[in-house]
Amino acid sequence: MLVPGALAGCGFHLRRVEGIPFARLYLDAPTGSAVAERIRKALVSGGYVKLVDKASESEAVLKLAAENSSKNILSLSGAGRVTEYRLLYRISYSVLTPDGRPWVESDTIELTRDYTYGDAAFLAKSAEENLLYRDMQDQAAQQILRRLRSLKPQSVPAS
Repeated sequence: MLVPGALAGCGFHLRRVEGIPFARLYLDAPTGSAVAERIRKALVSGGYVKLVDKASESEAVLKLAAENSSKNILSLSGAGRVTEYRLLYRISYSVLTPDGRPWVESDTIELTRDYTYGDAAFLAKSAEENLLYRDMQDQAAQQILRRLRSLKPQSVPAS
């Protein structure tokens, strides 16, 4: 039972989402969006923003466009075998007022990761690739949340 007290005493806290300038947010995202799920969890766990079911009930709308990921060959061996890949992850988003006017211009987050590859470790490299994509999705969600925190209430467009 000393562990929770010790952690609280040392300044450890779970990552929260503070400083978002509105209390109600509508999250408009494609079904199955990994970034949307990460944003949803961060907002709900922090308790600072309530996610609502309709845009008309919100103070702002976070609209996520389709997520795109790709894998490109970065280098080949002398025998023509792939030795490195570059992973690319891209997501576009915008913040709108409930009536659909832009609060913040659309923005795109583009992340890349390079990793070495070898046919002998196919399963391990496949797992590494999945881990790298999850890391990029986490980073994209954190960048979007930071952008939301940077918004100022007075910057809401006039009706």
